Amino acid sequence: MTTINIMLPKEITDRHQLPMHERIGYGMVALAAFLLLLGAFGGPLTASPVLYCLLTIGLSTIGGLMVILPRFRQLPGIKNNGVMTSGLTRRGLLAWMLGVAFTAFYVILYWYPEYLGSMTASVDPISWTLRGAPADRWFLYGTLYTVAVLIMGIRMLAKYRHSPYHLVRTASVMLSQLALAFVLPAILVRLHSHEFYFHYFWPLKPDYLFPSSLQALFASDDKLIVFMGFWTVMMSFIAVPVLTYFFGKRWYCSWVCGCGALAETMGDPFRQNSDKSLKAWKAERWIVHGVLVFIVLTTALIWLNSWYGGEILGSWSASWAKAYGFYIGSLFSGVIGVGFYPIMGSRVWCRFGCPQAAILGLLQKWFSRFRITTNGGQCISCGNCSTYCEMGIDVRSYAQRGVDIKRASCVGCGVCASVCPRGVLKLENQ
Repeated sequence: MTTINIMLPKEITDRHQLPMHERIGYGMVALAAFLLLLGAFGGPLTASPVLYCLLTIGLSTIGGLMVILPRFRQLPGIKNNGVMTSGLTRRGLLAWMLGVAFTAFYVILYWYPEYLGSMTASVDPISWTLRGAPADRWFLYGTLYTVAVLIMGIRMLAKYRHSPYHLVRTASVMLSQLALAFVLPAILVRLHSHEFYFHYFWPLKPDYLFPSSLQALFASDDKLIVFMGFWTVMMSFIAVPVLTYFFGKRWYCSWVCGCGALAETMGDPFRQNSDKSLKAWKAERWIVHGVLVFIVLTTALIWLNSWYGGEILGSWSASWAKAYGFYIGSLFSGVIGVGFYPIMGSRVWCRFGCPQAAILGLLQKWFSRFRITTNGGQCISCGNCSTYCEMGIDVRSYAQRGVDIKRASCVGCGVCASVCPRGVLKLENQ
């Protein structure tokens, strides 16, 4: 008798090596995702929003915690066992499948919301509790986004619990996302006020500084809404340069920003996939600063158009603003920025597209006290720092020469210092 051995890809056979609790947890998450997709077709499940919520949001949360909580019993820190060979974390079959799934979700969310069907019913109970109104597609997205940050944030706490710095910054991004991006805007809707995200401001949220937006805020009789306008101006032009001078861009990118929160939590398994080549660095500088120039010109033209009574742009005024929202706000930050996590690393948007990161980076490089100091005499050239730099910086080349790192792209996440076996790198304000 002839025996035929079938060799399956490692990314498929890896799942048989998982502990039982992880298999069950991943199974629950997969089941929750499947039930959520069923909502696109309606049916009896969506007729009971509470049950639908429990079987989707609730089940996925329990499954995620089943996978993550036992990690608190393991040794903390990054482990290289399997990271560079796993199909999920090193651009294998599962990584591409996950990237396609992320991308497809964002495409449907932004441009084909009719295909979401009754999926919003899964978060209706949460929406009625917080906002006093039924859920829409954006509340569905915000809920899924926040749950991902919180669950994967717990994973970060387990992984980096040996470092007080990582504990504090991870807790900060988790609380910022929960409070500033989810609960507070929902409460403002319940109060019949203006929905507002206090952790976003110009240029990351450019419309907050457009004439129509500011005029509506400052013209209101509601003191809370007036404060929102004051907050936008103050954060954009005063807090950003002052805080960046003292703490570098990390105060925002690694401590507050919602995009950074998802990158640091859900994107952490893919941080080693960031391109460290010189070609990528050159492309990064041209693209991210090109986006910054685009939004600065957009804002300036819209203000000039407003001052001259619409004579400059005419009917193009709204179209110009919408172009930025489509190409940068939707296509770049959503579809590419998150969809490409498994292939290009977790900071694709932050590296190549975020205008806020571009401004913070320029301030950090030329005016900030923050830097990562190095001790070249202790460096053993292991390469851990460069491998796990999510911003694609060749940290090792700086460490080998004993040169301080003061790069515009560095978000001060501190992982390079945490994975260094010799304590060569330190985050400091000088």
